[in-house]
Parts: sequence; C-alpha cells; structure tokens
Amino acid sequence: MTNTLKAFLSTALLSGGLLMGSTVHAGLFDDDEARKAILDLRQKVEALKANSESLQTNQNAFQEESVQLKKSILNLQSMIEGLKQEIQVLSGDKEVLTKTLSETQRQLKTQAQMLEDRMAKIEPQRVSLDGLEFMAEQGEIRDFEAALALFKKADYMQAASAFADFGKRYPASGYAPSSVYFMGTSQYAVRDYKGAVSSFKTLLSVAPAHPRVPDAKLSIATCLMELKDTKGAKKTLEELIKEFPQSEAAQSAKERILKLK
Repeated sequence: MTNTLKAFLSTALLSGGLLMGSTVHAGLFDDDEARKAILDLRQKVEALKANSESLQTNQNAFQEESVQLKKSILNLQSMIEGLKQEIQVLSGDKEVLTKTLSETQRQLKTQAQMLEDRMAKIEPQRVSLDGLEFMAEQGEIRDFEAALALFKKADYMQAASAFADFGKRYPASGYAPSSVYFMGTSQYAVRDYKGAVSSFKTLLSVAPAHPRVPDAKLSIATCLMELKDTKGAKKTLEELIKEFPQSEAAQSAKERILKLK
C-alpha cells in the first residue's frame, strides 16, 4: 500500500468518523427535542383535560342552578296564582262585608229611631205653654192636648169634663194652671157661672203669678155680673186694675167699671 493510498484511506476514515459522529450527535439532539415537544404536548393535554373537567363541573353546577331556578320560578308562579285567588276571595268577601255592614248600619239606624221614638213616648219632654216652660210626661201631653182639642172644637161641655179629669189625674202637672183656666172658660161657655168662678179662683190660689191670672180675674168679674153680683164684680175689677195695671185685662176692666157706674 502506497503512502498516497494510506493517506486517502486515513482521510476517508477520518471523514467517515466525523460524519458518523455528526449523525449520532444530530440524532441525539432530535430525540431531546421530541421528548420536550412530547412533554409540552402532554402538559397541554393535561391542561386541556383539567379545563375540560372544570368546564364540565361548571356546566353541571349551572344546570343544577338552572333546575333550581326553574323550580323557584314555578313555586313563585304558584304563589302568585294562590295570591290572585286569595285576592279574588277577599274581594268577594269585601263586597259581602260591605253589603253586610251597610245592612247592619241601616238596621241599627232603624232600631235607634224606633228606640228614640219609644223613649220619646216614655221620657218627659220640655213643653212651652202660656209663656212658661216645664217638663211633662207623655201621658200629660196626650191628655191635655185631647182636652184642648175639644175646647177648640167648641165642645165645651166635654172639654170642661176632660179638663176636670186632667186636674184629678195630674194635680202637680205644669199643665195644671192652664187646665184649670180652660176648664173655667168652658164652664162659662155653657153658662155654669158658679162653676167657672170656682175654677178661676182655684187658678188664683194655686198659681197667683201665672200669666192667665189677669184674664181669670176679668172672667170672675164677668161671671159675677151674670150672677147679678155687681158689687163683687166691681171689687174684682178694681183688684185687677190695681194688681195688673199694664195688662190688657186691666184695660178691659176699666171699661167695664165705667159701665157698672
């Protein structure tokens, strides 16, 4: 073997060794990159898997919440329907209660009026007669007005009897003085002059300050004149003028005295 051949072989071997070394080194480098890429890919897969599991968990939770929300909505709707029905019932009850209340108020008003009317028939009332005011029972008012109605109808005989009965039934009544006066006037009308004088004198005795007293004294004088008791009539007229000088009866008395002379 020549030196040239030896050199060529050596160069060839060296070159081959270098090439082989380079190839081995390149192969080793490619394996590391692949492993790294695989590891990266594996990590990404794991991450995606974890994200997928988390997403699935969230989705499951969302679905559960959605189910619960639907149940809540259904319950709420049911409650609303129930409230609507209750409102309708209450509205109906309100109408019934309103009608009942109205009817009750009407009945109470009627009963109150009936009670008031009944009490009015029982309780004393304030009465005004001949310028005087006093309390009178319903019976007094009824009986006096009945007797007075007879007097106004000119049924003097019955009126005199009715006023006499009134005096016996209600001797302490506020009507008593007026009742005696109208009884005397009724007696005078039927020409019961003595009875009239007695009635008028009773008025002077029991109620000397009564507004009818001046007229009663004038009526006494008139009755005495009818009975031909001129002296007694004149005396009565003089007393009337002296005791009640400002009364209309006194003015009439003055005129009658002149006629007596």
